[in-house]
Amino acid sequence: MRSDAVKKGMQQAPHRSLFNALGMTKEELDRPLVGIVSSYNEIVPGHMNLDKITEAVKMGVAMAGGTPIVFPAIAVCDGIAMGHIGMKYSLVTRDLIADSTEAMAMAHQFDALVMIPNCDKNVPGLLMAAARINVPTVFVSGGPMLAGHVHGEKRSLSSMFEAVGAYTAGTITREDVEEFECKACPTCGSCSGMYTANSMNCLTEVLGMGLRGNGTIPAVYSERLKLAKHAGMQVMELLKKNIRPRDIMTKEAFLNALTVDMALGCSTNSMLHLPAIAHEVGFDFLPELANEISARTPNLCHLAPAGHTYIEDLNEAGGVYAVMNELSKKDLLHLECMTVTGKTVGENIQGVRNKNPEVIRPVENPYSQTGGIAVLKGNLAPDTAVVKRSAVCEEMMVHEGPARVFDCEEDAIAAIKGGKIVAGDVVVIRYEGPKGGPGMREMLNPTSAIAGMGLGSTVALITDGRFSGASRGASIGHVSPEAAVGGPIALVEEGDLIRINIPENRLELAVSPEVLEERRKNWKPRKPNVTTGYLARYAKMVTSANRGAILEIPD
Repeated sequence: MRSDAVKKGMQQAPHRSLFNALGMTKEELDRPLVGIVSSYNEIVPGHMNLDKITEAVKMGVAMAGGTPIVFPAIAVCDGIAMGHIGMKYSLVTRDLIADSTEAMAMAHQFDALVMIPNCDKNVPGLLMAAARINVPTVFVSGGPMLAGHVHGEKRSLSSMFEAVGAYTAGTITREDVEEFECKACPTCGSCSGMYTANSMNCLTEVLGMGLRGNGTIPAVYSERLKLAKHAGMQVMELLKKNIRPRDIMTKEAFLNALTVDMALGCSTNSMLHLPAIAHEVGFDFLPELANEISARTPNLCHLAPAGHTYIEDLNEAGGVYAVMNELSKKDLLHLECMTVTGKTVGENIQGVRNKNPEVIRPVENPYSQTGGIAVLKGNLAPDTAVVKRSAVCEEMMVHEGPARVFDCEEDAIAAIKGGKIVAGDVVVIRYEGPKGGPGMREMLNPTSAIAGMGLGSTVALITDGRFSGASRGASIGHVSPEAAVGGPIALVEEGDLIRINIPENRLELAVSPEVLEERRKNWKPRKPNVTTGYLARYAKMVTSANRGAILEIPD
């Protein structure tokens, strides 16, 4: 066993003395050592229940003959971090999580791992770590929050942000906002729509790294505790069979994930995280793959914020496996891929039934014949930009309008709430990319303000930053190259005409090459707005959004 390096032989007598200090018995040391990576904390609603999940996993490992040992991983609540300097520290935690988990697992030579994430960067960070460490590993998340209920309708965190915009527009009262505050987020768990956390937890199932229900069983259901126990038991089976993450997360598994991403209508953040995870296993995941797969993949789900159904509804309808079974009817998945169940994708989804065609559209009757995410290109985004097509209303699929240019999120929000943005405008927020932010902040506040003020069907927003999965509308992010490195978005001036054509995957600035070249001569890089600490190091190492914002050592 791998752990023999820290517990067998005379040279390891000092090591065993330290295990004795932990109160471990000889019987425990004779068993495989299974690291339980718990992301429990008391600040993230999606993580406040992970202590219970951790105890259930420990029980499962012990029942199956392993010795469970818990160590922590950090996690940021994107909702609480939103709209201030804290959001600069969200995406950057993905790499901190991967690095620190790698360090703990390698230093202590665990035989196997169970990862317990739940929220946005926590899930991909641990998937990246699993790929690096490559010992038998199972994922079990903390589960999604139940939807809230306000005035008889299901609601979620995006409803809360949009309520603030509606209050600013004078269409609801302070008392209405307070009711949303108390009811929009009623339980622990990852926020209840198809936002980034739930997108990544569902895609963990598709990648084959989580058991059935990992992405959809609500956090407050007892079934979630049973799932955690089974995850603990199953990692011992993987250890016996020596099935490892790189046996599971193959090129074909990532293609499956992107296909189901299109069908579910996942967060655009998946286009940052899937490439970063794939990079760890040596697969060059190009953003353009999205359009190729989207062209043949129907969009089957309109979960919030794209529609009025929630993760709890997806769970009742049959979950991720039911979506995959629908897609398999058109031969859209690689069914031979191995998974943590010890079975292939095809074996896992065999006989799974779609129990609610209103939540999961049959493959013969999709919302659209193409997928939920589109990658755009053009002279404004020579590399790529990304939009959640399934959350864009029909009238904004093709749009052109004057640029309203802002060099940070705060200035844009002030203009939106000040009534300075009008129908037809294209709001441009730049210097918010991976380097320029640094940290590539999410723009949920401005998109929610636009929607809440009734401009969601007439105003577009373009940024080299990114969007929360809770954003909806013509919200185009990940513009690459970003402004901080001199991308064309840095050259846009107030009033320039911008043309958006999502069906044709185009994003154009109606300015001649000659004028752009003249502007480039006068452009000067901005001084970094952060010069110390982790963010400064991150800014020096991070690559472009179209590469997944992975870290590389600069030349």
